[in-house]
Amino acid sequence: MDVAVVVNLRARRASATIGRMIAARLPRARLAVTDSLDDLRRFIDRELVTAPPELLLSGGGDGTAVTVLNELRDRGVRIAQLGVLRLGTGNGWANATGAPRARRAIDHVAAFDDRAAERMPGRRFALVECDDRIAPFLGTGWDAEIITDFRAHIAGLPPALRPMNGGVAGYLLGMFTRTIPRHVLGDGAPNVVLTNLGEPALTVDAGGRVVPLPGGERGAVLYRGPASVAAAGTAEEWGFGFRAFPFAHAVPGRVNARVYGGPVLEATRRMFRLWRGEHPVPHMHDFFLTAGRMEFDRDVPFQIGGDVAGARRAFEFRVAREAVELVDWSRVGVA
Repeated sequence: MDVAVVVNLRARRASATIGRMIAARLPRARLAVTDSLDDLRRFIDRELVTAPPELLLSGGGDGTAVTVLNELRDRGVRIAQLGVLRLGTGNGWANATGAPRARRAIDHVAAFDDRAAERMPGRRFALVECDDRIAPFLGTGWDAEIITDFRAHIAGLPPALRPMNGGVAGYLLGMFTRTIPRHVLGDGAPNVVLTNLGEPALTVDAGGRVVPLPGGERGAVLYRGPASVAAAGTAEEWGFGFRAFPFAHAVPGRVNARVYGGPVLEATRRMFRLWRGEHPVPHMHDFFLTAGRMEFDRDVPFQIGGDVAGARRAFEFRVAREAVELVDWSRVGVA
C-alpha cells in the first residue's frame, strides 16, 4: 500500500516526535513534517502530483485535512483514501470516523501496509463547496464566533497555560467569557434569509424522518428570521464531540443546512441537548439542499472547515462534485 503522510507542526498535538514515530513505523511512506503552507505545497508538488498515494494520512485536525484536500483539488490530484489522525484541536472528522490516538492509528496502518494488497475500511463523505473551497462544514453564528473567541482566549494566556486550555475547556471558557456575554449585551442575533438554489428542498419531521418540504422548490425562501447559527455541513461534528449536524448523512448527495433561531440564553439552557445533537429542539430548522444562499442584515463572522474566513453579509454553498473516502477507524479493531 502506497502511503503518504502530512504532519502539521502547528496543530495542537503534532510534534517532530510524532513525525519521527511515523517515519520509524512506516519506513516506506512519503512523509512531510510541515511548519507552513509553503512546506505543504512543496511536498504536494514534489511527491503527490505525479504519483498520488493510495492512502494519504493527515495529521493536524480538520483544518489541516481541509487545506490538504483543497491544495490537491487545485492541482487536479485525486487520492483514493484520506485518513485523519487525531492531532488537532476539535478533531471533528477524527471523531466521526472513530480515530484512536495517533500512535495507535499508525500501528493499524503499518499492519495494513504489511499486507500490501489490502485497503483500509472506508466511509464516504460528501463535501460542501463555497468560494471554490471544499470542506465538511461551513457557516456563521456562534460556531464562527466561538472559534475566533477560543483562539483569542488561548493567545491571551501565558505559554505555560496554553496546552491545558487547548481542548474543550478552552473552547467552553472562550464561549462563556466572550461569545455569550457579547450576545447578551449586544444587539442579539442577526436576521438571515435562506434561499434554495437547487433541487426541491427536503426537511426532517419531529420523528427524525426525511420528508419533502412544501413550497421548497428552487428559488423559494426556506427561512427568514433570527439566526444565532446558520451553517451547512456534510459531517456530523464540528469538533469536541459537538454533533452540530446530526442528520449530515440522512440524504446522500445533499448538504444539511441548519438554522438555529433561539436567543443565546435559551441556547445556553439547552446547551447539552444541542451538543448531543438531540432532535427536535425548539427553534432548530433543518433542510437538505443541493445548493443554497444565506443573506444577513449585517456583517457576520464566517468559517470554512473550522478556519475563520472573515466577515460576510452573504454566501452561497452547494454540494461539491467531489466526495472523499475517509479511513473508518471504527472498523479496524480500534478499542
